Parts: sequence; C-alpha cells; structure tokens
Amino acid sequence: MTGNPNPQLPPKGELQETTLSTNRGWFEYPVRAHPHHTDYAGIVWHGAYIAWMEEARVECLRSLGIEFANLVALGCDLPVVELSIRYHRAMTMGTMAIVKTRMEETNGVRLNWPYQIISPDGRDLFVTATVTLVAVDLEKGKIMRQLPPTVRDALVKLSRV
Repeated sequence: MTGNPNPQLPPKGELQETTLSTNRGWFEYPVRAHPHHTDYAGIVWHGAYIAWMEEARVECLRSLGIEFANLVALGCDLPVVELSIRYHRAMTMGTMAIVKTRMEETNGVRLNWPYQIISPDGRDLFVTATVTLVAVDLEKGKIMRQLPPTVRDALVKLSRV
C-alpha cells in the first residue's frame, strides 16, 4: 500500500513538523480540518478536537520513546478519566491549526495534560482543555499503584524540557 500512512497530517512543508517545543515544554502537533471533521455547514465537529488532542498526546509520548502499542503489550493502559474542554472559536473546513500539549503535574498515577488548539500564527485560540489519565493494569483491570519505570523515566525527561 502506498501513500501517506497518516492522512491526518498535511504534506511536509505546509505546517511545521511535529515537535517538542522548548517554549515551556509544549509539544506541537499540526492538524488540518478535513471534510470528515466537519458538519454539513463546514464547521469542525466538537469531537474532532478531542481526537486531535489524543493524537497529539500519543505523538508526544512517542517523541519521548514511549510507543503506546508497547505500553499496551506490557499490560499498561492510560485511559482518560477526566476531560474538561472549552470551545473558544469554531474552526472551519480547510483550516490549519497547532495542537499544543504537555504533561504537567503527576499525582501518583494520575497524569494531567493541558491543551491549546491555536492557529499556526498563534492569533486565534480555538480550544483549551485538560485531560487526566491514569495508569491501569490491563490484566487485573485495576489502577496501578505506580507508573511503569519506562513511563516514569520518560515523563521525568518531559518535565525537564
């Protein structure tokens, strides 16, 4: 099969590549509002923002050496247990944006991730949100008492950025 393995991202050069910015540790993930992200009026559907936030979080973890599939294979999942989102301005079909995220405080096995979805020039704020994850042992179906060492070590790196 040929083609772009991740059709969500625009071709290279249209937006900056996914990066872990040194600007206060924000990870930046570019997106574009495609027709399937919108309603009949061409306005981005509210759930598309949540999907973009998860994509950004998974890519941020990947940039730190944590492949989500490997976490699951090791018996650890990081499900969302809390989501708070505020829609500031609607995006329309064809609009490009940057999803900014970073992992802030950890409280035991609770991981808090703030988000901003902004225009590439930083002038328009579309969404702000916070997502809280917990580490869950897939075999036992229970919240872990502590983060797996590989996750903990990578998150220490993230907090130093």
